[in-house]
Amino acid sequence: MADRGVDLSALPKEVRDQLAELDLELSEGDITQKGYEKKRAKLLASYISHLPNVDLPLPDVQLSPSRSADPTPSPEAPGPSTSSASRHHRSHRSGGARDERYRSDIHTEAVQAALAKHKEEKMALPMPTKRRSAFVQSPIDTCTPPDTSSASEDEGSLRRKAALSAALAQTLQSPDYWINRSVQSSSTSSSASSTLSHGEPKSQPQPQPQPAASLLADVLAHTRIENSVPPDVTSSASQDRGSRVDLPPAVRGMSRGQSRSSMLDTADGVPVSSRVSTKIQQLLNTLKRPKRPPLSEFFLDDSEEIVEVPQPDPNTPKPEGRQIIPVKGEPLGVVSNWPPALQAALARWGATQAKSPALTALDITGKPLYTLTYGKLWSRSLKLAYTLLNKLGTKTEPVLQPGDRVALVYPNSDPGMFWVAFYGCLLAEVIPVPIEVPLSRQDAGSQQIGFLLGSCGVSLALTSEVCLKGLPKTQNGEIIQFKGWPRMKWVVTDTKYLTKPSKDWQPHIPTANTDTAYIEYKASKEGTVMGVAVSKIAMLTHCQALTQACNYCEGETLVNVLDCKKDMGLWHGVLTSVMNRIHTITVPYAVMKACPMSWVQRVHIHKARVALVKCRDLHWAMMAHKEQKDINLASIRMLIVADGANPWSVSSCDAFLNVFQSHGLKPEVICPCATSPEALTVAIRRPGARGAPLPARAILSMGGLSHGVIRVNTEDKNSALTVQDVGHIMPGVYAVIPVNQAGAPVGEIPFTRTGLLGFVGPGSLVFVVGKIEGLLMVSGRRHNADDLVATALAVEPVKTVYRGRIAVFSVTVFYDERIVIVAEQRPDASEEDSFQWMSRVLQAIDSIHQVGLYCLALVPANTLPKTPLGGIHICETKQNFLEGNLHPCNILMCPHTCVTNLPKPRQKQPVDVGPASMLVGNLVAGKRIAQAIGRELGVVEDQDLIRKHQFLSEALQWRAQMDPDHVLYVLLNAKGVAVCTATCAQLHKRAEKITATLMERGGLNTGDNVVLLYPPGIDLIAAFYGCLYAGVIPVTVRPPHPQNLAATLPTVRMIIDVSKAACILTTQPLMRILRSREAAASVNVKTWPTIIDTDDLPRKRPPHIYKPPTAEMLAYLDFSVSTTGMLTGVKMSHAAVSTLCRSIKLQCELYSSRQVAICLDPYCGLGFVLWCLSSVYSGHQSILIPPLELESSLPVWLSTLSQYKIRDTFCSYSVMELCTKGLGTQTEMLKARGLNLSCVRSCVVIAEERPRLALTQSFSKLFKDLGLSPRAVSTAFGSRVNLAICLQGTAGPDPSTVYVDMKSLRHDRVRLVERGAPQSLPLMESGTILPGVRVIIVNPETRGPLGDSHLGEIWVNSPHNASGYYTIYGEESLQADHFNTRLSFGEPQTLWARTSYLGFIKRTELLDASGDRHDALFVVGSLDETLELRGLRYHPIDIETSVSRAHRSIAESAVFTWTNLLVVVAELSGSEQEALDLVPLVTNVVLEEHHLIVGVVVIVDPGVIPINSRGEKQRMHLRDSFLADQLDPIYVAYNM
Repeated sequence: MADRGVDLSALPKEVRDQLAELDLELSEGDITQKGYEKKRAKLLASYISHLPNVDLPLPDVQLSPSRSADPTPSPEAPGPSTSSASRHHRSHRSGGARDERYRSDIHTEAVQAALAKHKEEKMALPMPTKRRSAFVQSPIDTCTPPDTSSASEDEGSLRRKAALSAALAQTLQSPDYWINRSVQSSSTSSSASSTLSHGEPKSQPQPQPQPAASLLADVLAHTRIENSVPPDVTSSASQDRGSRVDLPPAVRGMSRGQSRSSMLDTADGVPVSSRVSTKIQQLLNTLKRPKRPPLSEFFLDDSEEIVEVPQPDPNTPKPEGRQIIPVKGEPLGVVSNWPPALQAALARWGATQAKSPALTALDITGKPLYTLTYGKLWSRSLKLAYTLLNKLGTKTEPVLQPGDRVALVYPNSDPGMFWVAFYGCLLAEVIPVPIEVPLSRQDAGSQQIGFLLGSCGVSLALTSEVCLKGLPKTQNGEIIQFKGWPRMKWVVTDTKYLTKPSKDWQPHIPTANTDTAYIEYKASKEGTVMGVAVSKIAMLTHCQALTQACNYCEGETLVNVLDCKKDMGLWHGVLTSVMNRIHTITVPYAVMKACPMSWVQRVHIHKARVALVKCRDLHWAMMAHKEQKDINLASIRMLIVADGANPWSVSSCDAFLNVFQSHGLKPEVICPCATSPEALTVAIRRPGARGAPLPARAILSMGGLSHGVIRVNTEDKNSALTVQDVGHIMPGVYAVIPVNQAGAPVGEIPFTRTGLLGFVGPGSLVFVVGKIEGLLMVSGRRHNADDLVATALAVEPVKTVYRGRIAVFSVTVFYDERIVIVAEQRPDASEEDSFQWMSRVLQAIDSIHQVGLYCLALVPANTLPKTPLGGIHICETKQNFLEGNLHPCNILMCPHTCVTNLPKPRQKQPVDVGPASMLVGNLVAGKRIAQAIGRELGVVEDQDLIRKHQFLSEALQWRAQMDPDHVLYVLLNAKGVAVCTATCAQLHKRAEKITATLMERGGLNTGDNVVLLYPPGIDLIAAFYGCLYAGVIPVTVRPPHPQNLAATLPTVRMIIDVSKAACILTTQPLMRILRSREAAASVNVKTWPTIIDTDDLPRKRPPHIYKPPTAEMLAYLDFSVSTTGMLTGVKMSHAAVSTLCRSIKLQCELYSSRQVAICLDPYCGLGFVLWCLSSVYSGHQSILIPPLELESSLPVWLSTLSQYKIRDTFCSYSVMELCTKGLGTQTEMLKARGLNLSCVRSCVVIAEERPRLALTQSFSKLFKDLGLSPRAVSTAFGSRVNLAICLQGTAGPDPSTVYVDMKSLRHDRVRLVERGAPQSLPLMESGTILPGVRVIIVNPETRGPLGDSHLGEIWVNSPHNASGYYTIYGEESLQADHFNTRLSFGEPQTLWARTSYLGFIKRTELLDASGDRHDALFVVGSLDETLELRGLRYHPIDIETSVSRAHRSIAESAVFTWTNLLVVVAELSGSEQEALDLVPLVTNVVLEEHHLIVGVVVIVDPGVIPINSRGEKQRMHLRDSFLADQLDPIYVAYNM
């Protein structure tokens, strides 16, 4: 044990407490013995005496001569860093891994070995679930494997992986070695600090990962340890090893034992055996691991600003050394015969050296196609210049004038035509803008190129005949209009179309000045294309500087593999070569693809002195060199590596030298250089001149680089980056590095920003570590996209993805950049392989770069947008990712690991202030108590009315006597035809028949419960009154769906069982269904109570009609399944029924001459009251439209309103949604049919939820054309305890809308904001409060009344409150005090019912009927539905609204939580290949708008989310189906 020699009693109390807690965990079995010992050792480590450690100071940059034959240690490199005499490479890097590892094959083996042992082990990350059909790859023809290397820039990134091999091998092989080291040295693993680089080790207690080291993911947790504690290389003092960082107790006590949750055994009654649950369990386990920054770096949620900047980490490495001064290149030499302009050089060679070869072009097989001499180049350029200026327009109106800009559109395979066009433009003094050949209308990036052409005023494009024929054409043979391009005229420049200049015409060749010579395009990080204008003097001086630096001589031969239209290919291969009469041999990209050795063969055949290549070309030549034995490269004096500034170029250069040194290649000829379009060539390594310093290497710490600090990498750090120098600054150039920092000029000289990131090392050598374009800034640290690509590709034998087809970019989500990697997956890669590869990439990047990936996506082969030279178009890829057009076939999101800047979870403060003080506080502050009162119910005088007023059964009898033929009900079918009507007398007689049958056959006692199982219609109404006449209690139940008995019949059975029904009244077809064999499959059909079918009843009258002794007796039971999946039945007394009907009558001004249309389900709540009770009470005629009929004929409800000229109609949200979605596009047609809705005065949506403002508004807007008044649509609000609280009637003011701040709502506060404010949520008033109803807003915890505009629970007092729950199925413990609750303060004698809905009351400026100011009630949502996450309260509908907005293919969505994980279910309306596009978009939008991390994203088919008759989502049913694995999802993504 580690605690020998430690006196436990002398330890600080907090440490003793932690030790005691550890002992407890061990005794309870929450931790293994090994884990216990580790944690204990870690706790005591700081108190065990240590040997003093002495750290040696190191210089800023470690450089070692790479190819000297001198075996003595270099003076700069510390330790035994000897250079080997083998001339291939140094054999040691200060005792580290040998440089042999820079060779790819060896590296791959090392990584394979390291990862092999994880092969058999169980994956710790839950693999996504995918429906079989979603596996379909893109059709086979598109799966031709993309060229394994077809990347222009990206290819080299493939090879820095060598530098990682040892790193990964070590990391993944022996976590224990590192853990033990870290435990012994006691600088405890701070796997949670994102900012730890190798500054002073940070000591702090940290939760250990779980001891199951066998899990892949745990290796990840362990590997971070050695990254976090490198020895200190920054200070010479030995460290204080015993230092502890004091952390808040919340962190210190975070043992795994405490966070275990008892819910894991059965989540709300769902057994955890299903596949989904185990995956969620796995996910929870991976999420328990500590996150990166310690809590001190989280920031508080300020109500004004969500995000504060995290505190800087004290251990961040600081830059050292003196301030940089400008580094100056050697002066430009003065040459006597230097031409005054580039064209002059061409004129000179054209005249004096006409036979001298200028350019040789190759055909596709690599054989020479043609050679252009200087004479031909001069004469053709002259012809073109003459043609451009004189032959394109008329003499008076030439098309082109000097200074105009023209586009040059030539393929790389035809360099001769391009040279002629370029020089022809220079001679005509028009400005060439070389661009790529557009291949299709939708080319990646073509729009941006079009924008560049437009902004440069280009309207003319020069091209060759062959190229013109290949351009995409319209039907009538014209060249199509490319996306975003200006209108273009195309001019063919083949010689046969050019005119010989007249004798007297001479081109004007002025001395080079600051006018623009040509425009080169470059793409920025954001994808915008910019033109870089190069002046004539800059072009000339740059040629002069290159000639001096590269020591070009007249008549040399140069092999150019680069694109001759821009950058190095243009500067060396077109401009400087003509300046020096060099013979250039161009090897186009197409030739390289067919024959990778072609450039080496050309060097050999032509004894070329200079070759211009990229790392990719070196790599390809090595791969293919076995076929060529007799190649000699001794002629080369400069092998210029254009992307030698890239960090991963080192290994390519080394490996190439290794292979070709035996073919005569001299080590000193490899010349990396640094260039950028803005600054042209910045630095280039000169060929080994006498006395020049040897080429150098810097082995840097990536941790340091990520903080913008150059640090030598120390031994045990895997995250090393090896870079080579790019030589010295160009002649005549100043450079200050880093150029990108402040952008302010240093001193007096104006500088150009190069976009390169780097530093000047000893001996004024320039080192480049990356480009601004590839810079990813995550949490204030910099990472280089190329480095990440290299790490990803070093991870394995790349069987899963194509090497060159990988893109890294960052997207901004929630105030920080998040890293996304997209790669093309090989068609033969299995799901398992891909997932394995992805999880390992996460690990590798995490341990080597200490940065979390946000998203890793694999797309089918050949589907990423390409740049013209075959690389990946990063910006277009990013655009596709953000728009949901990427169509990945595999995706892994890791928001939990990389989003570390969420606000702190809210700690609920104990309420110290009593409700009375709050009330007084409100009064003092001038705020009124939030309550609202409907108008008076009034007293009934008429004796007849009193009789009818008390009991509904008597009202019907009274109507049957007084007005027997008045039609109360009309039932319509889908065609809008009345299939059934009922007058007062008919309804009364029908009820009597049912009563007689009940008394005869039912054997019932007064007060028994009888279930009514009917489709929506008049039979249901008759059966209800039949029950009242018989003195039994009716219970209306929705009949089971014949096509879906398994899902719907159990609910029916449950209500029958819960209500203890003595008898079932139903129709014949339904009776047959109840007893059918299909029904028997889901319920026990033998134990039904008595079933009576009421279809053909004998004409009998009951001996007497029952009259209840008091109005408090029960009238009926109202059963409903809430959205949280709870079945509740409430008891409605006769008194409540009568006052409710009276209240509705007053509010809506209903009387006998009225017609009302009802399109609602008649089984519970206000829908039942309007369908069955209201007409009998008020005498108005109800036109009944069963909502089911809309499915077969959508317009039936609206056409009924028009046909009957209805003033008042009631519907549900589902009906309104059906009409909006189904009829929205057909308003013209309906209008033509004569549909007119101008008669509608009020259209009320009956609901028990927050008003769906977006839906009601779109309904109003769509049908405005049909005459619907915008004021007509409103909503009602009811709950279980009171079926009707608000209903927009005729008298009150129009419903008002307010905007509240969503951030405040989560904190249970209401903050009103202006319309359009960020994070604002519009809320509509739920309708006017009904007569006789009082509503008050109460704090649910203290039960004290709240002030105006405060959020609280809505309590209601009214004579039509329900009298109590009949039973609550599944939760008997639910407080009975829902119905008779008193305020804890205020007016304690009033009895209130609690609605369980949150809302607030706001006094408005509007006046109500009595002339007082109107109090509006705003419902925010159901308390039972809210999600408690991060200490805040969320309403599912808000998250769902955001999710549905995230992508056009999301038809509907629902959210729920399971063990603190947020699960989002989205219905996909598009094609299945879009399924995985939704995962990142859903995650992004919820993070951005709600500051929550989604745990699981489930993509399902449309219609899977269950919805009840009121149109409310049944989220708990959905949750249970998901956990029981019954959803058949298209895809389930478990976010890490």
